[in-house]
Amino acid sequence: MPEVIEKYFTTQLPSQIGHYASPKTIPVSAVATKAATAGVSAELSRLPPRVRKFVEDSVELCTPNRVHICEGTDAEYRGLLGLLQQQGTIVPLPKYDNCWLARTNPADVARVESRTFICTETREESIPTPKAGVAGSLGNWIAPSDYDKAIKERFPGCMKGRTMYVVPFSMGPVGSPLAKVGVEITDSAYVVASMRIMTRMGRAVLELLQDDDSNFVRCLHSVGAPQSGKIDMPSWPCDPERTIILHKPSANDIVSYGSGYGGNSLLGKKCFALRIGSTIAKREGWLAEHMLILGITNPDGEKRYIAAAFPSACGKTNLAMMTPTLPGYKVECVGDDIAWMKFDSRGQLRAINPENGFFGVAPGTSDETNPNAMKTVFKDTIFTNVAATSDGGVFWEGMEDTLTPGVKITDWQGRPWEMGVTRTPAAHPNSRFCSPAAQCPIIDAAWEDPEGVPISAILFGGRRPAGVPLVYEANSWAHGVFVGASMRSEATAAAEHRGKMIMHDPFAMRPFFGYNFGHYLKHWLTMEERAEKAGGVAPKIFHVNWFRKDSQGKFMWPGFGENCRVLEWILRRIDDEECFRDSAIGRIPTAKALNVDGLGQKVNLDELFSLPKDFWEQEVQDIAKYFDNQVGGDLPPAIATELDALKQRIANL
Repeated sequence: MPEVIEKYFTTQLPSQIGHYASPKTIPVSAVATKAATAGVSAELSRLPPRVRKFVEDSVELCTPNRVHICEGTDAEYRGLLGLLQQQGTIVPLPKYDNCWLARTNPADVARVESRTFICTETREESIPTPKAGVAGSLGNWIAPSDYDKAIKERFPGCMKGRTMYVVPFSMGPVGSPLAKVGVEITDSAYVVASMRIMTRMGRAVLELLQDDDSNFVRCLHSVGAPQSGKIDMPSWPCDPERTIILHKPSANDIVSYGSGYGGNSLLGKKCFALRIGSTIAKREGWLAEHMLILGITNPDGEKRYIAAAFPSACGKTNLAMMTPTLPGYKVECVGDDIAWMKFDSRGQLRAINPENGFFGVAPGTSDETNPNAMKTVFKDTIFTNVAATSDGGVFWEGMEDTLTPGVKITDWQGRPWEMGVTRTPAAHPNSRFCSPAAQCPIIDAAWEDPEGVPISAILFGGRRPAGVPLVYEANSWAHGVFVGASMRSEATAAAEHRGKMIMHDPFAMRPFFGYNFGHYLKHWLTMEERAEKAGGVAPKIFHVNWFRKDSQGKFMWPGFGENCRVLEWILRRIDDEECFRDSAIGRIPTAKALNVDGLGQKVNLDELFSLPKDFWEQEVQDIAKYFDNQVGGDLPPAIATELDALKQRIANL
């Protein structure tokens, strides 16, 4: 058995930790306990039985040199940062308050959807059966035998010479009836430091697991050990050739190997919060969604909460932290990426943000596009794959106006970069900031309410440069589910696909479904009945598109803070105000219903809300083909009915 570290701070680092931790907070030595005669240390014996068994099994499989049980303290965090600095994984950013920059191996920069699998007994449980000769795009299935084989081929001995960290964490406020608990085992100190920001982590979570019947999601992660034995970039070990991310919903297991990046390694995020989360939600009758949550207050002091699903890098964080331009309106942020939603005993849909931090895309974030994010990220933040400046700061595309003359830039791969000269981006398009949510200047007062906030509307949206109007409302709940199912958007840098390609991305969940998409749609369709049985009403559903372009290729809508004008109309519709007209695709604002007073640019509303018949005829064909090719017999009849009805309405345009 490896030694078990009770306190994990080495003393050879004080000069490198510098002003980020005072000597008083750094223990003078690592304290190890000897293994008990049965091979289990006294420290491990204090773990809840199921957690202890998980750790022991993982130790036997991965054979680390040391085990550290994470407590989530400030002192522990500072020690981890010092270790990461010594390893060369992060460098300090003295321009800011306790901020750090990590550069990954260039082969490890995004989610690896093609190597992400769901394991169930039958393929049909995980993914729909695509049409013969068509490659499925709604997830990847792996058989139990291949699941076991993949682990046996990668994990034995993979942590040799390393520390195994045991990270107990809560998705959602600790003890909330809407929260769930996980334990991640990892050999990456970068992952531990990031998980401390992104989740509620530490001993308080272990206390919830003392009961023998306590359930938790088991998350096993290793950055991997290449078969060649050679690690290309010692500061960022990974095994990109053999990277794999596995999920077994029946056991609440997540296994990730080979990548240290983002959602591949911070297993509370997409893997738990969405893939495994959605399967738990299906079993228990709620929703785990790729959605932001915001609160908006009108000039009369009336507040509503809205959840919205957009694909990654399509403006979710900007909307969640919006600065409204309309006088008297205020937006507050509950979460920018994930929403767990459940109808309460009165039929009111309530939502929590299961995360504790923001893991946002950096490029494009600026004082103009998202001033609240910029006020959030320059304290206690880990930046990954952004550029560095010679004055101790960071840079990415969108920050050009902040540069001081004479400051030199080093790009995300450590190379000199000159604005207007270097042709490659300074920051990787999927570079990130990892910041505590609590320090957002507009964080909602109820963002940690254990009961969740009441949701009054659900928005779907994406990047659609042509044909799709600024906003429309679904005619019914079933129609709204169809709108979510038929979402399409330009691909983003967050995954492996090339940009500018219009892709189907139903519910902004295409990479994140934990089970068969057809079954997922059936589950969504049942939500209206759940609300009504409890005496409530399901929220209204809308579709928004900030990205429509005119014939010259210019955006027709200014977006950002001006999007509050769209939210204002949505609030009026929540109150059933007669400010809409029926169209072939849904309810759109009547003439002059959308408030454009004081708008900084002239907007052609007729063109912005136009529905070109040829575009929508093609859209219907593409949706029908997608459903036929990808979902087939798993498509619920109610969704097929909505598609037929849309086709008939488009024919009458």
